[in-house]
Amino acid sequence: MRPAEGEPRWICDEMLGRLARYLRFLGYDTEYARNRTDSSILQQAKEEDRRVVTRDQGMAERSPRVVLLRSLEIEGQLLELREAFPALRREVRFLRCSLCNALLEEADRSSPRPPKGVPEGPWMSAAPIFLCPRCGQAYWEGSHTDEIRRTLERVFAMDRSHRSPSSEAPRR
Repeated sequence: MRPAEGEPRWICDEMLGRLARYLRFLGYDTEYARNRTDSSILQQAKEEDRRVVTRDQGMAERSPRVVLLRSLEIEGQLLELREAFPALRREVRFLRCSLCNALLEEADRSSPRPPKGVPEGPWMSAAPIFLCPRCGQAYWEGSHTDEIRRTLERVFAMDRSHRSPSSEAPRR
């Protein structure tokens, strides 16, 4: 599965590393800008047609490409982003590495031995396993994925219960 044409691409600034990982879990092309200036982040956003997600009011005032979030918690950040972008996906996808943003590849199951970092149990099951060709991180369905899904379910349940015509959306 490859990313859809025209879907949003993101840059999360240094304050939003966990959100960057969640956006990658949802399958979005999401850069995590660490140790970078606001100007370099905004320039990359312009060059690569990305939206910047930040909690930095000053950066938000400099560009219409910026989504300003107020929440400190991942649930609130996802809810705010969903309010600004209602088409934001709701389901976990094994499409991008949550660590480095590379596109994942399904593991070659022809070897009887699992790749580094993959336990014997998941390797012997029929469930797919995905590997990052850049950093080597492995992904499969498990308790970590279940916790991510529970977080997303809580967020999107809040989304339905808090939506009203008069609610104010975050600045884009």
